[in-house]
Formats: sequence, structure tokens, C-alpha cells
Amino acid sequence: MKLKVFISLVVLASIASATFLISWKEKSLNLDQSESTAINLYLDSKTTFQHIDNFGASDAWSVQFVGRNWPLYKREKIADLLFSTENDNSGNPKGIGLSLWRFNLGAGSAEQGDESGIKDEWRRAESFYGEGDTYDWDKHQGQVWFANAAKQRGVKDLLLFSNSPPVKFTRNNKAYTSNKNRSNLRAKNYSDFAKYLADVAQQLEKNGLEVNYISPVNEPQWDWADGGQEGTPFWNHEISDLVRALDYELESRNLDNTFIDIAETAQINYLTESGNKTGRGDVINSFFDNSSENYLGHLAHVNPAVSAHSYFTTSPFKNMVKQRQDLGDAIADVSDLHFWMSEYCILGDNNGEINGNGRDLGMDSALYMAQVIHSDLVFANASAWHWWTAISAYDYKDGLVYIDKNKYDGNFYESKMLWALGNYSRFIRPGYKRVALKGFDQDILNEDFVYSAYKSPDDSKTVLVFINSALENKIININFEEEVKPFTVESYVTSEDSDLEKMQLFNQEELRIPSRSVTTIILDTE
Repeated sequence: MKLKVFISLVVLASIASATFLISWKEKSLNLDQSESTAINLYLDSKTTFQHIDNFGASDAWSVQFVGRNWPLYKREKIADLLFSTENDNSGNPKGIGLSLWRFNLGAGSAEQGDESGIKDEWRRAESFYGEGDTYDWDKHQGQVWFANAAKQRGVKDLLLFSNSPPVKFTRNNKAYTSNKNRSNLRAKNYSDFAKYLADVAQQLEKNGLEVNYISPVNEPQWDWADGGQEGTPFWNHEISDLVRALDYELESRNLDNTFIDIAETAQINYLTESGNKTGRGDVINSFFDNSSENYLGHLAHVNPAVSAHSYFTTSPFKNMVKQRQDLGDAIADVSDLHFWMSEYCILGDNNGEINGNGRDLGMDSALYMAQVIHSDLVFANASAWHWWTAISAYDYKDGLVYIDKNKYDGNFYESKMLWALGNYSRFIRPGYKRVALKGFDQDILNEDFVYSAYKSPDDSKTVLVFINSALENKIININFEEEVKPFTVESYVTSEDSDLEKMQLFNQEELRIPSRSVTTIILDTE
């Protein structure tokens, strides 16, 4: 059945065939705003794909200083930008409503100071160990503050991730390895490290912070021998031993709601192939094929997901799509397994498309980031998507909020990457499912204009996200594959002069997606 929708501001007037009659106030972008022929899209909410677990970001490394030392009103404002799901008096979101927060559980390089071998103080991290075998639960104060701020603003999930075991358990008593050909965790300390992770989760829970996930290893394919930050390689059999020990600890302590995230591969291709990292790749088969000696899929506390990072696999566009389609197929071959994209920022030169060097608060980085989010969700069927550093002090394309590199105070700066992520995270909530939004010709991949759709668990809301990288507006006709209930419509735009801004709707004949924007449309039947 075809339906036609007439909308006046927020009230549905009538229904009769299948074209949106909607647009928003014009805003000058100082760009060519000519418009092409209307594009017909077909929304089929009965054809569903993956469910969405969460959208997240990490507290490494600036939060240890900002959360402990910066003035309270600045901390609160930054926390609002990252976590809030409230709107201001104009109806615009105060923040991007992240639904997962990643807590960097350090190895103790911060306590070692210059002796740690990590030159940049901001890349060192504390551990909860005090003197000897005692714990000092006053450590990680800045990170605990932000974890509580996230909880207060309704963030659903907290994840602890470890780049290195505590230095007391490492072969060289440092938080990075001296020998790139073996793990830096001493063989006799696997159970000790597992107990430490469980102890921290248990103590944080006593203090009101429930730990939903623990990620015990990070990018185990890299060598981590240069002292640039905390880190260690791991081989698959070592990860398997560690995860089994951690599962035992969580089970014995009745931490029933805490699950283990594996294996944070350095690139998505290591999920399906070994490449040049024999024994450290082919993660899906190694951990989720029940014929493998490293099989972990049967353990009660293993998250039924495999996690990887999207670095170095995002260009050119057709290659990004192909790799994610292949990954999606591999995930689908394993019953009940899903994929978490657990870390990304813009690294490298990306075949000349965009360079990671140089801070960019504008739309170039935001549009590139949005393309990666879209590709991970649509082609790899990712059920979670996590940015790397939520707060960055660096001259690099790695932050959502940027700060002056000052341990005690300074200015902070919102980026368009923050708000572009918000076009997804603020409106696509945990439990939503991706649904089919199809173009007239599905064989054509137009990297300048991509789109996806998601529906709420009760089917009352449908969220459409459009990424228009072109220099012209796009005109859209939405057709429905089935009869729909009357609904209201909201739209939110991130562009050079809009930060997830709510736009007014008028009685015009088409839906206009502004040039160089990320735009979210919400259809609400409630």
C-alpha cells in the first residue's frame, strides 16, 4: 500500500500515498546548494537486521586529569556533551547520549613516572594497586568521577578495558613489552591478573558502579615494544587461558551481569584471517569454532560478540564496503554471534582521502567518521560502535571534545565529530534494530550519499540517518512497503553551522537533506 504524508510542524494532517511532504528552514552553508532529481527510497520496517547494543567512547587518557583536577562546572559541561539525553529550551540536544563508557584500567605506569619508559605523561595510567599486594581504591579518581557522571546521566553500560596487566605481573616490570615476540604477562600470573580484574569490578560495584563488560586485552596483534603507551601482544592460546581464568573468577563471585569482551583486534581483517600475525589472528574461528582448542563460546561470562577496531580498513570507499561485507558474512556463519566495532579514530593518510594528523573541529572529519559508522553498521552489521578518545588534548583527529593540554584547567572545544556521532548515539538507543531502507538501485554505491534506518523495540519510533557529503542538497521521497500508523516527525542536523540542531518542519512536497550534513529523521507513532 502506498501512503502520502502531510506534516505541519509536528502534527500529522492526513495520509493517502507514499511521499513525504516535509522540509526544514533553509540555512546558508556558503556552498553550492543546487538540488538534484528527487531520490526514491523504500522503508521496510519488517525486514530487520542486527539489534543495537550501544554506542560508546573511552576515557583514555585525558580524563585522569580532567575528572580529578578541572573545575567542577567544566567537568559537568563536558559530561553533558558526552552523556546527556536531555534537550535545551530550544529543543536541541544538550549532548550525544552515549550508552556505553569505556574505563581505561591502567597498569601502573603513572606511579612509575619517568621510570615507566613512557615519555608522554598523559599516556601513562594508574592501577588500583597500592603498596605490596594491597589495593588503593582512591586511584583513578578522575576516571571514577566521569564513570559516575555517565551513570547519573543514564549511560547504560560500563566497560573496563586493559592495555597491559599491572606492572607487578609483567615480565619486565613495565607496562609495555621488551620482547615483541611474546606476551609481557608472566606465565605464572594469569590467574593473578584475572583476580585483579574481578576484584576491581567487584569493588566498583560496591561503590555503585556496576561493570557490565571487561576487555582484558587490546590490539594483541601489535608488538607494543616502543613505549609509546601501555600495551602488550598476546597469542590466541594465551588469550584463551586468560579468559577462562577470568570467567572462573566472575562466576565464583556471582558477578552475573559482568561479561568478557574479546578480542579487540587491531583491524577487522584479523577477525577472519591471520595475515602476517600467525597465532594472533583468525579470531572468529579460534574462539568461536567449537572444534578449536581455544574455543570460548561456551563460557557463561563471554559476551556473544567478537570485537575489532576499524583502523586502516576505511579507504578507499569500495574497499571499506567489501571488507565489511565479508566480515558480516563470516559473523552470520556463527550462530548467535555478533560484531562490536570497539575502537576507531582517524589514523594514517587513508589513501589520500583524509589524514589523521591535525585537529579538525569541522565537517570534513565528521563526514568521514559518519561514513565509517554507516559502513560498520550497514555492511558489517555491527551491534556496537565505539569511538576512541572522548576527550583529546592532541593535535590529531582523535577526539570528540578537545581540551587544552593542561592537567588542572583550560578551555574545551566541541567538534563536529561529537555531534555527528550524536546523530546515531542520541537517537538509536540500546535494543533498537536496523531495518531495511532501500534505494531504487541497490547495486550502485554512492559514497557521497548514504542512509540507514532503525526502529525501537516497541515499533513506535523509526530513526533514519542520512549522510550527505555532496555539495548540493538532496531531495528524498520516502515510500513505505507496508501500511503505517499516523506519526509525527522530528529532524536533527549536524552541519558547518548546526550542532545536532532540531529543525522546524513545513508543508512542502519533499524531504530535503542539506549539503555536507549528517541528518537524523525520527518518525514517531506515539
